[in-house]
Amino acid sequence: MLVERLRASDEGAMAQLYDRYSGIVYSVALRVLNDTGAAEDVLQEVFLQLWRNPGVFDSSRGSLGAWLSVIARNRAIDALRKRKPVTDFENVILSVECNLESEAGRKVSIEKARAALTKVPADQRKALELAFFQGLTHTEIAAKTGEPLGTIKTRIRAALTALRKAMIEK
Repeated sequence: MLVERLRASDEGAMAQLYDRYSGIVYSVALRVLNDTGAAEDVLQEVFLQLWRNPGVFDSSRGSLGAWLSVIARNRAIDALRKRKPVTDFENVILSVECNLESEAGRKVSIEKARAALTKVPADQRKALELAFFQGLTHTEIAAKTGEPLGTIKTRIRAALTALRKAMIEK
């Protein structure tokens, strides 16, 4: 009944559908995105889609609530895919015990880092250099080297951990 009224561009029907299903749509989007602002955007997109093209919904295939939930989930996943990946190596802190304000201290730290970097396995060093010196993302490094994304992340993390340990020990 409400869907038929919606197909006739009845704004009251849209308001009733929104009141009835917005909580479900929002909770699905929030569960996927874990971001209230992005979930609100998905909520708006889903209901705009319903308003603009109500004929897409086929009541013989299921309920409107389930259909809206699937649309919300798919839109939320699309939004996740559009996000820029967050790199996990930003949280690793390299501790340096010398005074970096002096030129001598800087040179000592650089030499320590270079010496420590030569002890890191070649595959880890290559991934780290691509990330830090060429500014590539983990995904770009994986594509360039032909290695799985998880392997690249593990190598960068291991290299940073080894560098931190070497800088602390000396």
